[in-house]
Order: sequence, then structure tokens, then C-alpha cells
Amino acid sequence: MKVVVAHNRYREAIPSGENVIVDTEIAQLTAAGIEVLPFQRASDSIGELPLAQKALLPLSPILGRAAQRDLAELLRRERPDLLHLHNPYPLLSPSVVRTAHAHGVPVVQTVHNYRQVCSSGLYFRDGHNCHDCRGKALGWPAVVHRCYRGSAAQSALMATTLAVHRPTWRSVDRYIALTGRIADHLRDYGIPDERIVIKPNGLPDPGAPEPPGDGFLYAARLSPEKGLALLLDAWRRHPDGELGPLRIAGDGELRPLAERAAAERADVTYLGALDQAGMASERRAASVIVAVPTWDDVLPTVILEAMAAGRPVLGTDVGGIPYLLGIGGPAAPAGWAVRPDPEALAAALPVARAGAAAVAPAARARYLSAFHPDVVTRRLIDIYTGLTENFEPAPR
Repeated sequence: MKVVVAHNRYREAIPSGENVIVDTEIAQLTAAGIEVLPFQRASDSIGELPLAQKALLPLSPILGRAAQRDLAELLRRERPDLLHLHNPYPLLSPSVVRTAHAHGVPVVQTVHNYRQVCSSGLYFRDGHNCHDCRGKALGWPAVVHRCYRGSAAQSALMATTLAVHRPTWRSVDRYIALTGRIADHLRDYGIPDERIVIKPNGLPDPGAPEPPGDGFLYAARLSPEKGLALLLDAWRRHPDGELGPLRIAGDGELRPLAERAAAERADVTYLGALDQAGMASERRAASVIVAVPTWDDVLPTVILEAMAAGRPVLGTDVGGIPYLLGIGGPAAPAGWAVRPDPEALAAALPVARAGAAAVAPAARARYLSAFHPDVVTRRLIDIYTGLTENFEPAPR
């Protein structure tokens, strides 16, 4: 089987779980015998574009003409069985779906966020969950609130893109929803059940876990929706040193919060942005990984990495986190999920510290049963096979 994997890479300076997942999935498919043809563009390349292309860049999310030309050439030359799309913005455009269909190639898309409807993709703005654009022909509230990159002009372009490509999204042949929450989002958007399958992401097995370390590790993009302020509020409700060390890894607009906390308390360390080796080392040094977004985070890669390393997770009960941790399932959960408020999180911190060693085996077991490559790659190949063997173009 020959598969085109299409993805617009997020900037490398800002850690992207989606980039990691796409790279991992390509490697897993290749190892399983699938011929993968990567078709990727990188947002890092925007600064190097010729002036003429930069002038047309605002239209890329709508048209992506250069990408369509290159994709059409690839499809004619390679004649793949299907195209698997991840993120199309800003350089690919949803038009890759139409280009693939024009060449008789079915399209699968993994839905990593809510950008069929929401210009930011988060259903989150100004510190709270927001669904103001849901059900609207044009997402004008996104323009008013400058939801895309803090710019009214860019938000208007993204809102227009979403409106123009509503028929494009509804023509995708198979959607991969990472969790039931994403499946509900797609149904609300008008996608029929028979075109939605639920399959989570997976990660390579790092091997048998080392014994738990000490303290808590928070690793995320330091932006409001990732919950750093929530964590620090909860942490300050305990005396300095009572909970052991808290190490914070990442970078972003809330970096001053992390730096201030590290300056104020002996039990907080700000590590800055870390590479993969640095992150792996910090996971080994911790006993609990903290993932406390306040938005409906779909499937945080940091949680998958924690469970693979045999580290339990203290999370918020939003988005896909309860599912990830197996809460409410038949086996012991891989951690704890609490309301995204400081009081609930403050109460859970000592519970997690005391129970980390006992819960660690359940975290590893959850990874092996649900997110190991042997499980998720087989599921993905089954999705591909089911589509290509019975392919009938969806209504266009």
C-alpha cells in the first residue's frame, strides 16, 4: 500500500505534539511495510519565501496553489492508494482534499483540534472555553476577538477559509477522531457516523520504565490554555517544600510566570525549553507528570509519553484526558483527573505524591494496552484497508 501523508509542520521553536505524532506515525507505518510518501510544508520556511510568494501568503489557507500544483504532480507520478491529511494550515490548505479527489485518491484526515469550526482550533479564548462560532455560516466572533494569531485581519482570513471549505471538509472520506469528544465535534459539524472512526495516537515504546523519581514535572507550551497559572495557584497553597520539587519545562508567553515562581520558591525550578533527550531525562527524574489544561485538550502527547515511561499523570478532567488515563474503564487508571480549579488541584497534589509509586504500573499498563505501536498502527492500517477496498467517493 502506498500512502501520501500530508502535514503542515508547526514551528520547531514551539514544541508541537502534532509534529511528534506525525513523525512517529510515518516511522511506524514504514516499519509495518507501508510505503509512505511525505508531503509536508513547514511554517519555519515562511521567512525564506520569495517576496512574490510572501505577498500571496494570506491566501494560502484558502487556496494553497503552490501546494496543489506540487501535490498534483506527486499524485500523477506515484499513484498512491490514499492521502492521509493532518494539519493543512497555513501552507497546504484544505484544497489538498479536492486535489486528491480530482485524481481519484480517497482522503483520510486525523482531527487533532476543532479547526473545522474554530479559527484558533481550541474552542478557547480570553481564559475560558468558547463556542461562539459553532453553527454560524461565518465565524465573525473570531474576527471580533482576534482569535487567530491575535490579528483581526488574519482571523478574518481564517474565518473565511473555514466558511469556503465547509463543503471540502464534508467531502473527506474518512475522519480519524482521536477521542469520543472529537467524534462528537465532527457529528455536530454534520459528518455522518459511518465516516468517523475513533483511533488514538500512539508512541514508540521507550522500554521498561525506571523506578519513579521524585516530585512533579510540568512540560507544555507556556500559553494560557495549558494551565500553568492554574498549577502555580494550586502549588502556592502548600508550604514551600511540602510536595517535593516542581520542575517546569517549556517556553511561551507565560514564561515570566514560571521564572517568577522559580525565583519565589525553593521547590520550583524553571528548566526552559528542552529537546527530546532532555525531556526524557526529566521524566525519569519525576514521580508524577502534571498535565492540567483548562481547554478541551484533545489528546496531549505529554500524557502518552508519561504513561509509556511508567509515570502516572495528574490531569484535569477536560477534553480527552479522562479517556487517556482510562478513568472509568475496567482497569486501574493511569493517574488522577480533577476539576480545572485551584482548590481541586491543590487537594489532589499530595494525593498524587503519596500514590505515585502504586499507580506507576497502571500507567505503563495503560500505554501497553491502548497506545503501543503494535496496537495503534494495526488499527490505522485496518482503517486504510477498509477505505481502499470499499472506496466509493463521498458526496462532493
